[in-house]
Amino acid sequence: MGIQLGMPSIGAPLNAADSAVSASAGCGVSAAADAGAAPASSPGAVVSGSAAAAGIRAADGLLDRYGRRATDMRLSLTDKCNLRCTYCMPAEGLDWLAKDKVLSAAEIIRLVRIGVEMLGVRELRLTGGEPLVRADLVDIIAGIRSNHPELPISLTTNGLGLDKKAQALKDAGLTRINVSLDTLHPDTFAQLTRRPFLTRVLAGVEEAARVGLGLIKINAVLMRGINDADSPELLEWAVSHGFELRFIEQMPLDADHGWTRDGMITAAEIRGRMERDFILTPDPRQRDGAPAERWEVRRRSAPDVLAGTVGIIASVTEPFCADCRRTRITAEGRVRSCLFSHEETDLLELLRSPETGDAAVAERWQDAMWGKPKAHGMDHTGLGDADYVQPDRTMSAIGG
Repeated sequence: MGIQLGMPSIGAPLNAADSAVSASAGCGVSAAADAGAAPASSPGAVVSGSAAAAGIRAADGLLDRYGRRATDMRLSLTDKCNLRCTYCMPAEGLDWLAKDKVLSAAEIIRLVRIGVEMLGVRELRLTGGEPLVRADLVDIIAGIRSNHPELPISLTTNGLGLDKKAQALKDAGLTRINVSLDTLHPDTFAQLTRRPFLTRVLAGVEEAARVGLGLIKINAVLMRGINDADSPELLEWAVSHGFELRFIEQMPLDADHGWTRDGMITAAEIRGRMERDFILTPDPRQRDGAPAERWEVRRRSAPDVLAGTVGIIASVTEPFCADCRRTRITAEGRVRSCLFSHEETDLLELLRSPETGDAAVAERWQDAMWGKPKAHGMDHTGLGDADYVQPDRTMSAIGG
């Protein structure tokens, strides 16, 4: 079941340029698949036909019309959050989903099993909102780990309460953790998050490191005139503690719709700020579909010593849509094929239908991903372009 989020439905034939993208992606989509496909020609466009009609089988996994195969599952556990970050949520918060509208622990575990066993999912990221606010989080992770002993399971969190749950999360089978932290200054933290909780976040990061929750990644969004000058200090802190810092370009997914292309800090600017104190060289490891471009970090005061690595996720200025391998499930069980989509596909209805088996859920999931837009919810990259229309839902409501 497709759910339109306020945009029209338009279909168009696959063209030669789209076929070239499919071929370059290297996933081997058949001619039959190309013939049955229709790329999105406007934001919110719906593709005619289904994955099955295009010759896609369950064994082909979560393929789309451009040859990309989604193997990285991002699953939101809740839309609720205990911070009010200015680039994500309004100061007053949002209207939270009722408890019965959100995926239950059993439904989450089932969806992950379908993804892994039937559709080729190879990595899971649990997100929100803020996933630590779910009382059954440890049980969810333990249930997933029981079914999938080798599956990498990561968690994106703001870190509030992590100091009390880090050991339990590790014991349940969590592989690693990403903590959102934009500054080390209490006043700046309060300005960005509208909450005075920096010391609590730092305590959570410290405890996660103590219990050994894998490589800890720190996610930071730089805001012009607020925390952009802090980036070298944040990088120094991260590499000194053995963390991997990831700067994320601010994206047009804010609740206030105040984002502008000119106002954001670009990846080039981020690198420039860091290079005042550090030497950055490309990380020799394969990117392998990862959203972050990684750089090796050496201090200018010790240029022969590798201090660590840093990543930059440049969705706006250096988009990586051609190799996107993510499939997103919202807290209420809807497939969101692209972060910037205007359409979602409901799986919760099938999950709660007693007569519906896993195969039907997998088929609808495949259909949703088959219709994935080429880039940024459109048929081309272009966040900030004249034809880009920001989705109604904010980042916290979508799930990162």
